Amino acid sequence: MNKNKTLLALCLGAGLLASAPSHAFLFGSSGYTKTKYPIVLTHGMLGFDSILGVDYWYGIPSALRRDGAQVYITEVSQLDTSEARGEQLLRQVEEIAAISGKGKVNLVGHSHGGPTIRYVAAIRPDLVASVTSVGAPHKGSDTADFIRQVPPGSAGETLLAGIVNGLGAMINFLSGSSSTTPQNALGSLESLNSEGAARFNAKFPQGLPTTACGEGAYKVNGVSYYSWSGTSPLTNVLDPSDLLMGVSSLTFKDANDGLVGRCSSRLGMVIRDNYRMNHLDEVNQFIGLTSLFETSPVTVYRQQANRLKNAGL
Repeated sequence: MNKNKTLLALCLGAGLLASAPSHAFLFGSSGYTKTKYPIVLTHGMLGFDSILGVDYWYGIPSALRRDGAQVYITEVSQLDTSEARGEQLLRQVEEIAAISGKGKVNLVGHSHGGPTIRYVAAIRPDLVASVTSVGAPHKGSDTADFIRQVPPGSAGETLLAGIVNGLGAMINFLSGSSSTTPQNALGSLESLNSEGAARFNAKFPQGLPTTACGEGAYKVNGVSYYSWSGTSPLTNVLDPSDLLMGVSSLTFKDANDGLVGRCSSRLGMVIRDNYRMNHLDEVNQFIGLTSLFETSPVTVYRQQANRLKNAGL
């Protein structure tokens, strides 16, 4: 009789395990990502919210919300200077801080979104609890330096800027953006090359490493700074964007994710700077085709949300 009861209990237990949501057992109990302040995601150059059903932050917002995070997705100019994009983001952050009733936000920025969120944190630290930089070129990108070799004011520069501005305008249109901000490809280029980054850093040094490849201050003006990035341009043979990352990586002399060097990505507390990810893998693109031999990008975002939660942010 006791054996039958034990067998029945095991069967019931197995049934409950099978019917429970898988994420509860993979990632822990509900509340794992429940930060004190809302998480605000900011895209990089030529970024968007969603195009033709494909999200820029592929699968990330839903994964964060599932276990408690309040997540907002912002949209700024696809192409412009770090300061101009920062001003656009600041207006959205002011609204989010007010609407959420929390007064502050946790900013997460990918690629050019990194300097963009740094601008907001430097200008209005009262609105920002933390800054998390993902694959951002804080000291500039070798790819931008390579492109900058096109002579300023030349016909080649005009042609290249026109093509890129057109691409930015198309992305803006396809994403259904409520704002049709002017595209400024040359502004982006000046912000993302090493000389432009140095000028920006002189004005907004918060969280920057003081050595060539070190860590920066973990907290400045009450804002906590974090960063992570990858160093593998080629990660999945099925991902068509890997070809682009592989070609652009040829402009670098050191480890990089295809568009940003390892040392350039470092800011504040460096969580890790050598994930087996390329620049697009860092936002779980293309449609989740990332390396099979690395932690899922979605998991890395979940872990960071939990880190913020545990820090009281």
